[in-house]
Amino acid sequence: MPIFVKEPSIIQAAGNKPKVIEEYIGRANTDTSAVSIARMKSPGGWEEPGQTPEFDEYTLVLRGMLRVKTTSETFDVRAGQAIITLRGEWVQYGSPEDEGAEYVAVCLPAFSIDTVHRDE
Repeated sequence: MPIFVKEPSIIQAAGNKPKVIEEYIGRANTDTSAVSIARMKSPGGWEEPGQTPEFDEYTLVLRGMLRVKTTSETFDVRAGQAIITLRGEWVQYGSPEDEGAEYVAVCLPAFSIDTVHRDE
């Protein structure tokens, strides 16, 4: 049977500035553990702690630029571009440009605070 999602759950975000996370599908909004799908809106100058998650993350940037740092490279992912980060690899997200960024993040399995493993 289909599950109709009328509205997202708003999730508190980590980072140095307020960021909006609208989870449409995932543990918080639909009790789905297989996948999470969320729209993110991060302000200019936002950066979150690094993390070593137990999930793969597929990110599509809709507006602005999202900076994605790994242990070996830094990627500036712009509107219309996407990036895949793999479980078990350290990654850090930020939106350093003034306009911030809006993007969709899909996590397999679903995002969980217990499996994101953020840096101290």
